[in-house]
Amino acid sequence: MWENWRRPGWEQKEEKTEYDVYRLSVREILWGLCKSAAVTGAFAYLFYRSWAGCLAWPVTAVLCLKGDRKRKQKQRKERLSAQFCDAIQAAASGMQAGYSVENAFLEAEREIRALHGDGCEMAEELAAVGKGLKNGIPLEEMLIGLGGRSGVEEIRDFTEAFAAAKRMGGNLRAIVLRTVELTRQRMEVEQEIRTILAARKYEQKVMTLVPFILFAYLQLSSPGFFDVLYHNAAGQTVMTIALALYLSACGLSARIMDIRV
Repeated sequence: MWENWRRPGWEQKEEKTEYDVYRLSVREILWGLCKSAAVTGAFAYLFYRSWAGCLAWPVTAVLCLKGDRKRKQKQRKERLSAQFCDAIQAAASGMQAGYSVENAFLEAEREIRALHGDGCEMAEELAAVGKGLKNGIPLEEMLIGLGGRSGVEEIRDFTEAFAAAKRMGGNLRAIVLRTVELTRQRMEVEQEIRTILAARKYEQKVMTLVPFILFAYLQLSSPGFFDVLYHNAAGQTVMTIALALYLSACGLSARIMDIRV
């Protein structure tokens, strides 16, 4: 489909943004390595008071970089989803003003650049749509390509509905406007859920730091309070169980917060 187009003057390198794939930059990798080293050191000292625990750093680094990559990928998809919602609303306004469907999407590029900046994901996609239209590529074909590459269900559903409406003919304008409205409502619900969860996610992050805060407080107020738990088999067993429970709680809270519409 999208990746298999062979049209004169159409540059393939401009079509290959896969939103399901995210590559960390060198800066992001270095930050992830530093962050994983700090986390490993903190856990090794808190639960075992032994720097031998730092030998787990390579595993922690891999997990940390994997988590960073997934988070960045999710954030990029959320940005694309919000920008796409603005784009189709701008296109719908253009159609109501009398523009053809193709011209309405071309005009939407200007509004997206004004709202989100020239370097945003949707501005680049709409610029690619403009180049494709100049080379005779059908609009629905390009939108289907975007829907497949985006990895966002709402975008994929809209582009498929748009392509079906374009093929069937009829009152395309009314069909597109109705589809835009339904897609907009769905995206707004998702945005409301993300807004509601933002405070809860912040609380979750604070709660993950509570054990370290309590440990630091007791170390300062009652030096030697935890000594019985270190450098002996019974204490190490207790701390290992505590570590497993802590990590399980963190994982469970992350899954609870991962709400999708």
